[in-house]
Amino acid sequence: MDARELSLLLDTASDGIIVINRDHIITVFNPAASSILNIPAERALGAPVEEVIPVTRLPAVLESGESETDRRLTFGSVNIVTNRYALRDSDGVIYGAAAVFRDITELQRLAEEITNLREIRLLNDAIFESTQDAISVVDEAGNGVLVNAAYTRVTGLRQDEVVGKPCTVDIASGESIHMAVLRTGQPVRNRRLRVGPYRRDVMVDANPIVVDGQIRGSVAVIKDVSELRRLHDQLADARATIRKLEARYTFDDVVGEEPVFLEAVRRARVAAGTPATVLLHGESGTGKELFAHAIHNASERRNARFLRVNCAALSESVLESELFGYVGGAFTGARRDGRRGLFEEAHGGTIFLDEIGLMSLNTQGKLLRVLQEHEVRRVGGNDAIPIDVRVIAATNLDLAAQIADGAFREDLYYRLLVVPVSIPPLRERPADVPLLVEQLLAKINAEYGRAVRAVEPVALDVLSRHRWPGNVRELENVLRRAVVAMGVEETEVGLEHLPALAAGDGGCEDEERADGAAGPGSAPSADASPTEDSASLKPLDSVVARAEAEHIRRALSACDGSRTRCAAVLGVSLRTLQYKLKRHGIV
Repeated sequence: MDARELSLLLDTASDGIIVINRDHIITVFNPAASSILNIPAERALGAPVEEVIPVTRLPAVLESGESETDRRLTFGSVNIVTNRYALRDSDGVIYGAAAVFRDITELQRLAEEITNLREIRLLNDAIFESTQDAISVVDEAGNGVLVNAAYTRVTGLRQDEVVGKPCTVDIASGESIHMAVLRTGQPVRNRRLRVGPYRRDVMVDANPIVVDGQIRGSVAVIKDVSELRRLHDQLADARATIRKLEARYTFDDVVGEEPVFLEAVRRARVAAGTPATVLLHGESGTGKELFAHAIHNASERRNARFLRVNCAALSESVLESELFGYVGGAFTGARRDGRRGLFEEAHGGTIFLDEIGLMSLNTQGKLLRVLQEHEVRRVGGNDAIPIDVRVIAATNLDLAAQIADGAFREDLYYRLLVVPVSIPPLRERPADVPLLVEQLLAKINAEYGRAVRAVEPVALDVLSRHRWPGNVRELENVLRRAVVAMGVEETEVGLEHLPALAAGDGGCEDEERADGAAGPGSAPSADASPTEDSASLKPLDSVVARAEAEHIRRALSACDGSRTRCAAVLGVSLRTLQYKLKRHGIV
């Protein structure tokens, strides 16, 4: 190759070429090198290479004689890949070094862009396939382009049955949403359709795909309405179950200050801190279920289920199947796949067996096994199913007498009697009546939308002296009837609002004595003055209230203002005294 051809080759080469001699002087610096490095050729030629390109390694190659290939170099803002060679004469003597390089800045940018696009595509594909909603994409002609996995699940159509086919292929009933979007160029919202071979009921949203102002297709998101309906039903059932199983009350709702009642609360609190079985005993209406709720909510099982079973409300066979469950085909009408019992449902939680004294002997035997072995056997089955359930039982019967009569198993009785809690009747805790009245009025106000503040002192005195054979339940019933009888503008329950209280065994002793003091046929008292002017007489409740207020003032003064001592002198609880002080405006 002559000098002219070599010069032409160097001038037209797209790669930069630099050659230095033994003295490190640049002897060749072609136009491509000048363009890539942005250095004029006239400044480079004849100059030491280190002055022109400070980062060069050509002197090192010149000295070592070792070639360097595919080396990366950054010169200013330019990224270069270069090959460096030692130049030898025919005798193998090194007389110079050459570098052949090219600008890869744009290639790197494109490569990074391609990599980013690839990552974005992979991310989009992952999102596209992982979404639970079905997605369908068609082109401007309405032919299927892309569907995700959820689309196959919802419609029952495979990808190869849709892609490349008209978008109407999946429509079982209704108009294609894709065609509506392509025709109008407008989004479509909440359109109901039936799709696929199973005519699945779906809700569809679709939007046009616009590129450079042109509609290039349509994308639709398909929601399975039947699945949503199933989930809605499951949620409704779960909410109903939660309401049914929720333990609503805590020990903050257990109101009372009488020592005999406080002892019952203390034992219940102790029981709550253990996994032991609890037996609640008390008359009907004393609040046994309230105690059961409070014990569960104060225990480590508070976040697990609480189930209540009224043993007196179900027949023996029904109670057994409810408590222990049954296997498929155990009896006529049984579900084919069987059913879990309430002991299994309450696993990890608490089951409250109310009215346990009325449970049949046969069921008692099965309950005893649950308490002893911590396992259940379903009706009709032989497999033992381990359970972890805390049992709270309640009764208003004398179980010892039931045992003597052969109506209750003695071994079960002692299994239940691990922590006995006896709840006193309301007649044994009269000082708690004002506290209960205050609590119950707040509850009734919330339920009835009323604003009843209190009970007048005379009416409260009558309520406190009543024997309450129905206990707290009867008290609540009386207050509800009183509130209903009040005018909407009235805010205090008076004697005129109270219904007639039950007498007989639970009647008010003071009233009985007052009614019978004179006896049938007795003459009027000699002190009575039938001619006295009735206009000068005041209502009885105001006279009694005034007398009560004056008596409290004298007692408070005698006790040097100590409310605790005053309550002890008057024979009432401190809370009752505070209620009366507030009622009469005594500071």
